[in-house]
Amino acid sequence: MKLVFATANPGKVREAAEILGKGFDIITAAEAGITEEIPETGNTFRANSLQKAEYIYKKTGLNCFADDSGLEVDILGGGPGVQTARYSGEDHNADRNMAKLLREMARREAEASIMREMGLSTPHATRKARFRTSAALILNGEIHFFDGVMEGSIARERRGDGGFGYDPVFIPEGMDQTNGELGEAFKNTISHRGKALRAMAEYLKG
Repeated sequence: MKLVFATANPGKVREAAEILGKGFDIITAAEAGITEEIPETGNTFRANSLQKAEYIYKKTGLNCFADDSGLEVDILGGGPGVQTARYSGEDHNADRNMAKLLREMARREAEASIMREMGLSTPHATRKARFRTSAALILNGEIHFFDGVMEGSIARERRGDGGFGYDPVFIPEGMDQTNGELGEAFKNTISHRGKALRAMAEYLKG
């Protein structure tokens, strides 16, 4: 089955192809003839994934899917959320995004520490975080959603050079290594996107 994946990120395409396995021909939006930037203006992951999938489907008429994923950090009030890829600017620069994340978390932790020393009430400053994915599939004109979550925490420094995006600073729950250190094959078995895409694959194969 041919499916258009509404992304230009080669890491995502590789991950999706590995998870979906044999029987699926995953092509990018560019390979389907769409080279312009796909709109992404929703205020939730689900809204963004649907917007991207509908854009592809209306342009090509092909079965397609899109995902919107983001990082939610407790000490940042759930941010960066839907702005995850654009956290430090519109150029989607992973290095600058991670640098800004670590700076902001250090600043919030310092503020919380000062407030506690002054005897002021403040939420406990944890480094707890999660990755969240919502995938929208349009199959023969029908819309289906599949979601996945990976709980964890944010490391104090980058570790590992595997994966993509925020992987070098995210430690999955129950692990002592970052996604950047775990290796892509293992990460796919526990990742938020992996969970959503496996649910989608089960639906398609069923």
